[in-house]
Amino acid sequence: MNAILVDVAVIGAGQAGLSAGYHLQRRGFVPVTREANGHDTFVVLDANAAAGGAWQHRWASLRMATVNGIHDLPGLPVPPADPGAASRDILPPYFAEHEERFSLDVQRPVDVRAVRRADDASDGRLLIETDRGTWAARYVINATGTWTRPFRPYYPGIDRFRGRQLHVADYATVDEFAGKRVVIVGAGVSAVQLLDEISHVAETFWMTRREPQWIDEADFDLAARSAAIAGVEARVRRGLPPGSVISVTGMHWTPWARAAHARGVLVRHPMFTSIEEDGVRMPDGTLLAADVILWATGFRPAVDHLAPLKLRTPAGGFRVADSRSLDEPRLFLIGYGPSQSTVGANRAGRAAVHRIVAERAAALGEAA
Repeated sequence: MNAILVDVAVIGAGQAGLSAGYHLQRRGFVPVTREANGHDTFVVLDANAAAGGAWQHRWASLRMATVNGIHDLPGLPVPPADPGAASRDILPPYFAEHEERFSLDVQRPVDVRAVRRADDASDGRLLIETDRGTWAARYVINATGTWTRPFRPYYPGIDRFRGRQLHVADYATVDEFAGKRVVIVGAGVSAVQLLDEISHVAETFWMTRREPQWIDEADFDLAARSAAIAGVEARVRRGLPPGSVISVTGMHWTPWARAAHARGVLVRHPMFTSIEEDGVRMPDGTLLAADVILWATGFRPAVDHLAPLKLRTPAGGFRVADSRSLDEPRLFLIGYGPSQSTVGANRAGRAAVHRIVAERAAALGEAA
């Protein structure tokens, strides 16, 4: 198998991947598509046909005013935008500008199918097998996020429902729900945003496994944020799945939550026990008729391509500390666990590159 040699391969060109590419370029790495002239090389591989990461796939009604936690890409501020503009119209061009301005030469569309060890040498290369050939890298920075792994929990009868079921990843427009009875499942930001939106045109029933614990933004101060991040760091260090954002941050009184509450539609129901042809069976035994079930139940890390490395623990996660695999030090997982936020992804990209640069310098007998 002929493989393209590269020092660092970045998988994914969302916030985390572009952060890594930016910092590699700043530290003297050169895209493998260009003349290296003695410099270390890198490549950014992206499965999407265009720039923008997951933002290009978000629903049209997700406006800049309601986007949760946009942070600048390194070296380029988010452009001023009308708060009413669709995020998918503003952010993908911004990502494209970042790629072009910093000459990241993102390769796309590239479907990464597997990452495996080239041999048994601990300092050997990792092979990145794709639909467009194979790269052999000294380090892999995995930045694939979660958007392509929507999670839908199993409930008895899930295949019997005669109405429509969809995940928030499939949501397009509120118009398709007009006049319907819609069950919305989930306790995250997207669930409440879409509850507020859909309830204007449909009869909605919001269901969560646990009673939401509402907190004000003012109560979620630096100390609370640090504690939440520390909790996720502890989980991934032990190889546990990172868990949902809500499980560590709680439910915030966002503007859309307050709007839904003011209109009397922010009413939480307990989870149904099963799904039937025409609705869901509630804990008290009654059948709640429904036309649509919208699963706002989050996402899981998109890491199936890492399976050949055999790093997943019996608990279902990866043992990671400071965004680095504890069981395969040539692998960094950024945008995973405590670095899932956009600001966290930025920092993780920079930190991963800093460690790679230091190790490469030590190997070559140079100063980092």
